[in-house]
Amino acid sequence: MSQLNNRKKAGLISSIIFCCLLIAGTVLFVVYRQRIIDQFVVWSYSPSADVINLVDRAGMNDNGKFYYLASRPELFLPQASTEFDQTCYQVESTTAILGCYNGYKIYIKDVVDEQLDGISEVTAVHETLHAIYDRLSDYEKSKIDELLQAEYIKLKDDKTFSDLMAFYARSEPGQRNNELHSIIGAEVAVISSELESYYSKYFADRQKVVALNTKYSGVFDKLKSRADELSAQLTELFNSITSQSNQYNSDSETLNNDIVSFNSHANNSGFSSQTQFNNERNALINRSEILDATRTSINNEVDNYRILATEHDAITIESKNLFNLLDNPLAPAPSI
Repeated sequence: MSQLNNRKKAGLISSIIFCCLLIAGTVLFVVYRQRIIDQFVVWSYSPSADVINLVDRAGMNDNGKFYYLASRPELFLPQASTEFDQTCYQVESTTAILGCYNGYKIYIKDVVDEQLDGISEVTAVHETLHAIYDRLSDYEKSKIDELLQAEYIKLKDDKTFSDLMAFYARSEPGQRNNELHSIIGAEVAVISSELESYYSKYFADRQKVVALNTKYSGVFDKLKSRADELSAQLTELFNSITSQSNQYNSDSETLNNDIVSFNSHANNSGFSSQTQFNNERNALINRSEILDATRTSINNEVDNYRILATEHDAITIESKNLFNLLDNPLAPAPSI
């Protein structure tokens, strides 16, 4: 009888332990559900070397790479741009033609151009940070949002940054903190130590992606800077040519009238002496030579204007060609 009771007690204890383990397992699954799902996705996902190289080159650590791979990143080659546009268009409209995070998946457009080297890596990080932010708890988001807002206040007077955030405010209302989380993490070099400590969970060296962003965006900055410089020079030249031409035409008309008057005086013996004749004739010749020099100067400025205008047109075409590679970039295109 005692053996039977012992068996019953052992069975009861086993049942209680099993129930406790089941409850604990259920609680753990609920709490870590997304992490468990992500782990299975990472185990089952076989990315290409090109897909892996993007975040490796961008300085993400194993933890950051985990969330990247958990989002099953897909790299679209240039010839698949139509398919890519259809995939990303409904998610972020014209904001994310380089990449988007949709349905726990990351899509990246492969931009093949040496001048834009690094842009796909920056896009991969940008979208991975969206995936990470999406997985933060409300409590974690609240803490991180405070740090992001502090950085936003420091950066809001920067025109490029403020224009970018205004663009996202129009295209993705209500997603400012989410976008700040990606933009600051991927593009801003100097941030608070607290925020840097947070990003260190996902980066072995965050400055690598910042440097890549600076590198490719510097191409557009350089083009815009030169275009602005040329525009200023062209405006100055145009005003100078216009002003000098108007003065030249006025002086030329006056000189022609004075020459007619001089010839009339000469034909009608209107000079009192040969000296007077020579002096007035020499004065007219001198004025004519000055006008010729002015004409040459104006023509030289016109030639220079044409050269600068040709360079400006070439820069405009180059800029447009680069933007055509992107279709529509993450940030609004700088105007030239």
